[in-house]
Amino acid sequence: MKKHLALIPVFFLFLTGLTAQDIQDLLFDLEGVRFEKIEGTTDKYQLDIKQALDHWDESKGHFYQRVIFTHKGYDRPTVMNTNGYYVSDRPNEVAMISDANYINIEHRYFGTSRPDSLDWTYLNLKQATADLHHINQLFKQIYKGKWISTGISKGGQTTIFYRYFYPLDVDVSIPYVAPLNYNMEDTRIYDFLDTVGTDDCRQKIENVQFYLLKNREEVLARLKWFAKGQGLTFKYLDHSLEKAFEYAVLEYPFSFWQWGSKCEDLPTSDVLDDYIQSFVDIVGLEFYGDASMTLFAPHYHQASLEMGYYGFETEKFKDYLKVLSNNPNASFPPKGVAYNYDVSLNEQVMAWLDKSGDYFIYINGLWDTWSATRVQPNKKRKALSLDLEKTDHGQARIKNLDEAQKAELQEVLKDWINIEVDYNLLEKK
Repeated sequence: MKKHLALIPVFFLFLTGLTAQDIQDLLFDLEGVRFEKIEGTTDKYQLDIKQALDHWDESKGHFYQRVIFTHKGYDRPTVMNTNGYYVSDRPNEVAMISDANYINIEHRYFGTSRPDSLDWTYLNLKQATADLHHINQLFKQIYKGKWISTGISKGGQTTIFYRYFYPLDVDVSIPYVAPLNYNMEDTRIYDFLDTVGTDDCRQKIENVQFYLLKNREEVLARLKWFAKGQGLTFKYLDHSLEKAFEYAVLEYPFSFWQWGSKCEDLPTSDVLDDYIQSFVDIVGLEFYGDASMTLFAPHYHQASLEMGYYGFETEKFKDYLKVLSNNPNASFPPKGVAYNYDVSLNEQVMAWLDKSGDYFIYINGLWDTWSATRVQPNKKRKALSLDLEKTDHGQARIKNLDEAQKAELQEVLKDWINIEVDYNLLEKK
């Protein structure tokens, strides 16, 4: 006979001595959940969770959302990773240091978490956070301890919006490198790029951009063969390698700071290949190729609808740009859909954070371009901002905090939700 363990109080699990193996019975009783154990593990499962395409009108249909789930114990806290894109099986710092149950959630419309017919109407933050709420409510049938949500980059944005729409779902939110933009082209990005680092470094970056544009014919001739060798096509950009080139040149400083390139590695010679190699290493054409554009189309849709993004200042390069107009946008939403960016949700979220944004821990790298639009919490709130000096988007992590910051993080988690963290667990991957 099937065991209906989902109905049994959690304290009974302790009394009966149920182990990690019994989690399968509990998963089996969760409505709309398909699962299979991941080979070679004792406590990790791949789940597909039935979600309404429209949580306010289930007649619109359903899809299955991919989740990678790790069970640690019924007495342990639970961490939700609110991915902004595709789910991956990388270790999660927050789950590791708290030895937590880990629910790693793919964002709707990415990866396998896609409806059969891509109706972009239902890809918005209200629906995406309702997905998270549904998963939270399912697993709260199993786990009655403390809950934390966390995410990186767009996933960090998602955890902020999730807490706004469902403030009681989790006890603490930990967004990493998460911007909160105020426009489709947030001009704070430009201010950042005009002041970050040293004058000398910024000038060297600009020199690379000018060198590439001034030598465009030779550069394009070589990039043509590079694109062919890589199998790159640019249908999304009107079949224009030249347009991809100009976009990538304008993107160069944004990517330079976002991903932690080194000023001493910037070319200063008069050797064209050195500049092309730097261009390929820091931005590359792949970012603007059809495969990448298709892969991230859902992201661009959300940016153009309500999350906001950034553009490019072109005034200084106007004499050298041949195919792009003034201030081209960096977002490339799916074609054939009308977009009218609405900042109102972001403004409402920021106002809510100022008034009610307690129990947030923000982690940012101050040399990451996206730190320009990061949340800087109201000092009256119970919120901790951990800013890493001279640190980029990929390195702004708990493992790279200094000892004082680690102590502060440890203290607030103990104070807020009585969780003891162990940084030594970061070494046990």
